[in-house]
Amino acid sequence: MDLGEAERFIALFCRENGGDPQARMRQVAREVARTGSYTHTPEELAFGARVAWRNSNRCIGRLYWRSLRVRDRRAVTTAEGIALECVTHLREAAVGGKIRPTITVFAPDRPGRDAPRIVNEQLIRYAGYRADDGTIVGDPRNVELTELALKLGWRGRGGRFDVLPVVIHPGRGKPLLCNLPGDAVLEVPLAHPDYGWFAELGLRWHAVPAIANMCLEIGGICYPCAPFNGWYMGTEIGARNLADEDRYDLLPVIARRLGLDVRNERTLWRDHALVELNVAVLHSFELAGVTMTDHHTESRRFMKHLEKESRAGRVCPADWSWIVPPMSGSATPVFHRYYDESVLSPAFVHHGE
Repeated sequence: MDLGEAERFIALFCRENGGDPQARMRQVAREVARTGSYTHTPEELAFGARVAWRNSNRCIGRLYWRSLRVRDRRAVTTAEGIALECVTHLREAAVGGKIRPTITVFAPDRPGRDAPRIVNEQLIRYAGYRADDGTIVGDPRNVELTELALKLGWRGRGGRFDVLPVVIHPGRGKPLLCNLPGDAVLEVPLAHPDYGWFAELGLRWHAVPAIANMCLEIGGICYPCAPFNGWYMGTEIGARNLADEDRYDLLPVIARRLGLDVRNERTLWRDHALVELNVAVLHSFELAGVTMTDHHTESRRFMKHLEKESRAGRVCPADWSWIVPPMSGSATPVFHRYYDESVLSPAFVHHGE
């Protein structure tokens, strides 16, 4: 246990929330001496989770970091309990299609005892089935997770949008599969406002992007199981998940349905198809009454967030390659500037980093 990290966090907490950092650090030091670790108060946990979002240099949607709903489930230590809480998280984060930023924090690692972890990159992932000829049905990004789930006894339908179970590693013993019930997975079928044939493609996407495989680090304490979600920006689905060549690779399909000349790159058929795909995503989520933002609106919101953080005297780290949207980047204000690349704590980090 690095007391220096604890001290820096306690100082930050008291500076922004009030309190005596020296008195609190004496409590922390005594607990660390006795147990090898220490326990955050509920207020410290909530603050730490929100600041970890504030510090997330790859996230463009940090303007509302204070609104993060923190579900303190540190008392839940079993894989079965985590499975139930993950289902509840998904239900509560998307009531009536109104997506609410939410994090569920489970037990931290302790000296000599690793806490459970979620294997899935996100709570909701679509299966990717590899055929004998090397082709993939579904999402190629999730082939390894699909093969693991199949090995553990899951049986998929072989479709393009089969929702995978959540795989929970208990720390010791065999992983647990949690099949997500239908009412916990809000999905939006995709259609286009101008092209009736678009709905015939049978596309859809889930509404809650709940990151599940990152560790929440607060003051030297690692919470390895802390799934969290915001809401989608349209381009995450329309310009990446469905468009990338190593994902669903739908641009050639859409371009042909649009009657575009795909033989010559100078026709900009990819660009045309990409725009129409993103129009369909935004239209469909709006039609379904499900929260989603577009990249132009979110870029302006991020600029407002930068201004607020500057007025508060805080550094706002950002990774340009992630902040700039994957479509029409130069048409957004976030493109035309540099960013501080500091790595701040509390933070969300990948295991092993």
